[in-house]
Amino acid sequence: MGDSTQALQVFMHYLRFEKRYARNTLTSYQNDLDQFFAYLNETYNAADPAAVMQSQVRSWLASLRDGGMTPRSINRKLSAVKSFFKHLVKTGAIAATPVWAIHTPKVSRRLPEFVKEREMDKLMKKPVEEEGWKGNTNRLLLELFYQTGMRLTELVQLKEKQVDFSKKVIKVLGKGNKERVVPIAPAMASALREYIAEKAVFFESFDKTYLFVLPSGKKLYPKYAYLVVNSALGGITTLQKKSPHILRHSFATHLMNNGADLNAVKELLGHSSLAATQVYTHNNIEKLKEAHKKAHPGA
Repeated sequence: MGDSTQALQVFMHYLRFEKRYARNTLTSYQNDLDQFFAYLNETYNAADPAAVMQSQVRSWLASLRDGGMTPRSINRKLSAVKSFFKHLVKTGAIAATPVWAIHTPKVSRRLPEFVKEREMDKLMKKPVEEEGWKGNTNRLLLELFYQTGMRLTELVQLKEKQVDFSKKVIKVLGKGNKERVVPIAPAMASALREYIAEKAVFFESFDKTYLFVLPSGKKLYPKYAYLVVNSALGGITTLQKKSPHILRHSFATHLMNNGADLNAVKELLGHSSLAATQVYTHNNIEKLKEAHKKAHPGA
């Protein structure tokens, strides 16, 4: 096969145009694979993907561990390498992958942090601090994050046409351009309909494609939405992280705590596998343990 450069270009083209990975994900894959082949060049003077041996991959992993890299980060890099060689096998460039028997390091799974239900209720009932368009936008952002569990990028990219007012659902475009349908409460549907109608009254010129716009009339950007959530959560919780993803965790955890089916939560979150959703069952179990400890005479 020769040099890895061309093979990497073909693989990245596949991830971008066929898998439709996000820009940040593509950058991560590129960096991890560049680092992998840089190690092979420096250590073994090897650049041909077809000649990579399992022992060389293990040596690379050992170097990452010796450098103090966490198992979680090592797993991410190994996943990129595995995907690359799997693609080479799929396209017939090589007969077998050198990483088939290499297992990922064990990672201690951290339970996702979430805001307690009473704290979220307090936040939702809190009067809007900002007046006018900014206050209205900020409030809807918070409510929509919590009601739908959308990721930051999904909400920022949300278009008006993705809201189906007749069915009271939002068609969310998730990772890999996979579409999922998330229901919204009637009150939220009414608030969004009013928000859209008020744009034409409030602005002379505004972005007509995307649902949320700034007081300037321009499209919402990620940093703005992040700061809105961070500021709002700062007033109700002592959690160290106060990001939109915490609201996503809260959405899922509260659903599970109130008896939602695991498969339903998986679909609402847009997870590709049930394993990613099962982490929320641990929080549910912890809640049951706490209730048992407080209430049972023998506990």
